[in-house]
Amino acid sequence: MTDRPILNVWRAEHQYGTRKVLRGIDLALRPGEIYALLGPNGAGKSTLVGAICGRLKLSGGEIAIDGKNPFTNASARALLGLVPQEIALYGHLTVRENLETFGRLAGVKAKALREAVQRALLLTRTVDREHVPVKHLSGGYRRRVNIGAAIMHRPALLILDEPTVGVDQDAREALDAVIRNLRDTGVAVLIVTHDLEQAGGLADRVGFLREGRKIMEGAPRALIEQAFGQEMEILVHLTLEPDSAGEILMAGEGLERQGRTSLWSKLDPGGYAAAGRLDTRLRKAGLEPREIRVRQPSLQNLFALVADWSRAA
Repeated sequence: MTDRPILNVWRAEHQYGTRKVLRGIDLALRPGEIYALLGPNGAGKSTLVGAICGRLKLSGGEIAIDGKNPFTNASARALLGLVPQEIALYGHLTVRENLETFGRLAGVKAKALREAVQRALLLTRTVDREHVPVKHLSGGYRRRVNIGAAIMHRPALLILDEPTVGVDQDAREALDAVIRNLRDTGVAVLIVTHDLEQAGGLADRVGFLREGRKIMEGAPRALIEQAFGQEMEILVHLTLEPDSAGEILMAGEGLERQGRTSLWSKLDPGGYAAAGRLDTRLRKAGLEPREIRVRQPSLQNLFALVADWSRAA
């Protein structure tokens, strides 16, 4: 990874009418780096990506891809590959035919097209499906071909918008391997995602946006340690659903229900010892845990913390 960024964003500002959606964002992304852009809906992620792709002019600040403004310079936009959230492929065409088509649309010359197709097939691990019509592929394979279509012209910067939507765990792992392959070839990868598990395991750095501002940036594990210190996450899965009195007891233990699941969790610096004491207290109160686990906090915990800051602001 070189020290010179391929992407620079300086004090990016944008507003629609009187509504400010970007409020002075700085960002730098280097070749051979994976950066995950995180934040709740309305944080400004889509607007920032639109500006990076040259699709809108900032109200203030600057963006440069390899030193050139993507809004005014076609050669800067040519260095970019975009993988949209929606599958942008021709269902009746095979994988190879799709790659050939998108290669031509990206300006790949006829002599180089065959090599570019083979490279995309190898990097996305889709060689075994090259003659299969896209409409017959699984969601995971379609995602990989979608990436292949975006790299036919060998972009220096690849942007992926929610790449794991609609795919299962095995397909997610295959996608992660594809993204790492591209990173290892020197491509800078910017991922916009709500998949915090993917971001935590894949990204070299993450950045959190909130209300148009970047409020946090760094390596995932370093940010988690900075936010939570020695605290560990304790997860409790009860054998039976608690009644209202049981829910009050769980809340009194500092446990919060995870969505609509039967899983409850809390952060505690006591780790395994605290989990053992909690198990004893719950059983004594008539609540039988099916399982109690202890793990390090994740980006999900950090995201929840950022959301709490947002509500309190």
